[in-house]
Amino acid sequence: MTAGERAGLRTVVLAGHAGSGKTTLAEHLLHRTGALARMGSVDDGTASMDSDPEEQRRHLSLSLHVAAIEHDDHRIVLVDTPGYADFVGEMISGIGAADAAIVCVDAAGGVEPGTAAALGTARLLERSTLFLLTRCDRETADPLRTLDLLRAELGPRVAPLQIPIGSGEELSGYVDLVHRRAWATEGGVDREVPIPEALGDEVTRRREQLLEAAAEVDDELMARYLDGAEIPDADLDAAIHRGVRDRLLSPVLIGSAARDVGVAGLLDAIVRYLPSADEEPPVHARDGSGGTVDLPPAPDGPLLLQVFKTTADPFVGRLSWFRVWSGTLRAHDLVWNAARLGEERIGQVLAPRGRELVQVGEIRAGEIGAVAKLSVTATGDSLSGRAAPYALAPLVFPEPSLPIAVEPASKADLDRLGQALNRLVEEDPTLRLERPVETGEQILWAQGESQIAVAGERLKRKFGTAIITHAPHVPYRETIRGRARAEGRHKKQTGGRGQFGHVWLEIEPNPGGGVVFADRVVGGVVPRGFFPGVEKGVRDVAERGPIAGFPVVDVRATLVDGSFHEVDSDEISFRIAAQLATRKGIEEASPVLLEPIMALTIRVPDAAVGDVSRDLSGRRGRLLGVEGGDGWETIHAHVPQAELFTYATELRSLTAGRGTFQGRLERYEEVPPHVAQRVIAQARQPGEGGGR
Repeated sequence: MTAGERAGLRTVVLAGHAGSGKTTLAEHLLHRTGALARMGSVDDGTASMDSDPEEQRRHLSLSLHVAAIEHDDHRIVLVDTPGYADFVGEMISGIGAADAAIVCVDAAGGVEPGTAAALGTARLLERSTLFLLTRCDRETADPLRTLDLLRAELGPRVAPLQIPIGSGEELSGYVDLVHRRAWATEGGVDREVPIPEALGDEVTRRREQLLEAAAEVDDELMARYLDGAEIPDADLDAAIHRGVRDRLLSPVLIGSAARDVGVAGLLDAIVRYLPSADEEPPVHARDGSGGTVDLPPAPDGPLLLQVFKTTADPFVGRLSWFRVWSGTLRAHDLVWNAARLGEERIGQVLAPRGRELVQVGEIRAGEIGAVAKLSVTATGDSLSGRAAPYALAPLVFPEPSLPIAVEPASKADLDRLGQALNRLVEEDPTLRLERPVETGEQILWAQGESQIAVAGERLKRKFGTAIITHAPHVPYRETIRGRARAEGRHKKQTGGRGQFGHVWLEIEPNPGGGVVFADRVVGGVVPRGFFPGVEKGVRDVAERGPIAGFPVVDVRATLVDGSFHEVDSDEISFRIAAQLATRKGIEEASPVLLEPIMALTIRVPDAAVGDVSRDLSGRRGRLLGVEGGDGWETIHAHVPQAELFTYATELRSLTAGRGTFQGRLERYEEVPPHVAQRVIAQARQPGEGGGR
């Protein structure tokens, strides 16, 4: 890639709230630039960027998709991302691979949760941003009000570049505030028209906002602005470009992909204002010694790339999408994964051309590509040369907060389930698998119910594995609050040698000490050779307690008396006798059920604190405190785990999609009697089985 080619390369991500028109916009950009002969429709399930069958069926983007287009001798790589909160990992990956983010904001919906999530991720990853007010043709759209909301929330760095001509169904074009020209769109063609007289005052006011924002990033421009001097268009263009590149300005454009209004203006703004590959700052990387180094983002620098997306296919295998940040990756190279201490052999190297992937000889710094069948590399991993191992900070994805138990739908699915689930998690790092020892269930953790539903559909379609899902079992415990002395006597005579074991056990609480076996027998009433059998009997019962079949904790069982038979006694007889005594002793020692209590840290907008607090109280939660500021509050609470399995979805509903939470196991507490009765009754139902 020559210097001119690098200057002409833009890698941009389309991000924003679900339904803000990102995929429809991508279709129009592809069509306008000739990369797509015929536009598809999200509503009809024919959008080329929504290529997954589930996306077409749901009319909703579920994964990021990459395409490349050409405009005015500039190459633009587009990364289209989902906006629905359950698939936030795709948005994070897409922003992580791009130089700049086009944040789509529905002109009728305003600043929605997905808008805030996209903008927050772009800031965290230090990406330039440009706002596009979409769907300006809708009856309820109010682009100027939405512009004011953005400025109120984000400050004067939000600079208007365009204002609409007409509104709702009367939308016909836009005014370019930089060059003071108006454009009308008819039949997919933009033509210049006079600025409507009715917009004169609005044009003056909004251009003044633009000039103020641009002057803040250029001292010379500021001096001329304060002197009242005329600012040439070229100087204003240059100041806006520098402000966007240095993340000091976020321009705002308007559009309606459905009417093709603003599409040409957006293409011009991408090449005019967004940073190119040759303007990227040095890449901050870790070297092989654990130190840090700044690598030049140039094709002749040391190789460093990062995988931002992995797809798994039962026939093709794994396809890894990557961004080269320094150096050049060539087909058949050997590269090094420093995080996993593994070498990878690169096969064919693929690059996007329109919506297709084509084989190329190399991918240079600033470009996005894909390679098949990497053996150890996962999403977020970096690859470099083995002699000069470098790595970028891994992409940080939110921890999943909604657990669901997964079982094979049939015996035929059992053998395939484990591998299929692992392949699914390879594709989506916001999913997590675990198998708690307490319950033995296969638990899939996800961001929300939609992600779980999509995961189930993909398992069936891609890997031929059907699943059944249900709420996970709560890992309850059983213990005692009192003391008891219990006898266990086992005698069996069936002809020939019989079985005989006889014990007396004292059962008492052992707070924090687990299950302990001890003995205080005297006079050899029970020979020591049978003690292991007695201990095994105690622990047998502790594995599945007598109340509801859950593990018993913090109990001491002391062997204090018993008897034996010279011929018929053996270890198994005393094991059975100990089981009888332990079960009877626990039942007589004031047994109780314990439940896990989670410590929650919940972050919500100020306005939602009351609703969230009341909801926590309804979940038997205890509020510990609230702290925060700047429009957000952090709630600390202790809540029973049994009340939290669907909390991720319900918190999203209470906070208009803005609330997040994290939880960790704090301790076990006694279950209230009315709740315990219900849990015990359910555990004793046929087929329920209590603890696992």
